[in-house]
Amino acid sequence: MKIYIAGHRGMVGGAITRALQADGKHDLILRTSAELDLTDQGAVRAFMSAEKPDQVILAAAKVGGIIANNTYPAQFIYENLMIECNVIHSAYQAGVPKLLQLGSSCIYPREAPQPMAEDALLTGPLEPTNEPYAIAKIAGIKLCESYNRQYGTDYRSVMPTNLYGPGDNFHPENSHVLPALIRRFHNAVRDGTQEVVIWGSGKPMREFLHVDDMAAASLFVLGLDAATYAAETKPMLSHINVGTGSDVTIRELAETVANVTGYQGRLAFDASKPDGAPRKLMDVSRLARMGWQASIGLKEGIRGTYEWFLTQDEADLRAR
Repeated sequence: MKIYIAGHRGMVGGAITRALQADGKHDLILRTSAELDLTDQGAVRAFMSAEKPDQVILAAAKVGGIIANNTYPAQFIYENLMIECNVIHSAYQAGVPKLLQLGSSCIYPREAPQPMAEDALLTGPLEPTNEPYAIAKIAGIKLCESYNRQYGTDYRSVMPTNLYGPGDNFHPENSHVLPALIRRFHNAVRDGTQEVVIWGSGKPMREFLHVDDMAAASLFVLGLDAATYAAETKPMLSHINVGTGSDVTIRELAETVANVTGYQGRLAFDASKPDGAPRKLMDVSRLARMGWQASIGLKEGIRGTYEWFLTQDEADLRAR
């Protein structure tokens, strides 16, 4: 089977690629962004027509934390919309029967009931700090559903909670909270810093899923037979949440990262900085009924991620 993985150098795409390579049963089609610009409609159409993959995994996206989303809202909505439109439409044109699109938990309203079930989609205002990105990801879900309804394709969407793991972005300003904390505490230990300041009050609650678990869940959903998938979804509510089903406060997360990195100084929380949504916990009962659940614990996952971080060259980390 020929499988095209869009975004194979990203954290999630990389994990999916490693899992499929370990399986050894598929012919993987991989292109870097330099080789194929997914925002270029003509280039994507020509590529898909030439390669004619049997399946497409759309893991490519422009992603970032609160600062990046606030600073580059136009880039976040434009690039993600273009990637989704080009890959999904070109896959259809090339006769690709099966596609999996990866989204984000930020698709749900800021004040969605917790834990957030799939049917919370489009029931209220989004979190303002990442609304452009969320709108693009919602559009991706609806693209898949619309092509399924009109053309009879089998295009599916999975919505992961906050992801972390090897290959993450550890940029000091543009990264998500967990890799940012890993780098900050690592630097504090290295420099002998007595206090680490963390953005926000520390009270918001977040759920974290290791990227290897996300890769396993993605391939599980992609491999489900059509009847099993249809039994747990609806034509216009077809996306599936992926998470652990448990969360921690940002304070608890920071304390865990401090423990893993060996930091013994003070933790201070700057409440003048934005917290984002007060809580983001996924209802993963739909996926559980299908037969999958996460297996990597948070502290275990953070420890492994930190060990990977320590093996990386500083120049490579800056590039991420």
